[in-house]
Amino acid sequence: MRLAMENERVFVDTSAFYALMDRSDNNYEHAAGLWRQLLEKDVYLTTSNYVIVETLALLQSRLGFEASNLWYRDVLSLAEVLWVEASLHNLAYGLWLSLGRGKVSFVDCISFITMRHHKVEKAFAFDRRFEEQGFGMVSKDRRSC
Repeated sequence: MRLAMENERVFVDTSAFYALMDRSDNNYEHAAGLWRQLLEKDVYLTTSNYVIVETLALLQSRLGFEASNLWYRDVLSLAEVLWVEASLHNLAYGLWLSLGRGKVSFVDCISFITMRHHKVEKAFAFDRRFEEQGFGMVSKDRRSC
């Protein structure tokens, strides 16, 4: 079963970006295969500026400056950045408060609100919270995209 169709919009989460960059990550091979399929199928990739900050910080702290710079230069350039405005930030804060302490990160709440606002229905992520929030997951089926 194919989960991503041509010209479909897919939101890329930090968990997927990180898996693409760290060969020791449990999801690396699956992420790399899905990434190739998404690019071959000309899927419209999006992410948010909050995911950029989170991914850069994670990559720099775990893999170093060069890895984070390589990601920013070569991988991120393949996705459109959806910039979070104050109104979306405030909606995400309300969602974060309603979901309770420690259950979901603020960046995830930003992602959910941004995806809904921009009508993006699928995520490339290895975080089940996207599915819990009602989004499709291109990473769910390990056999195909």
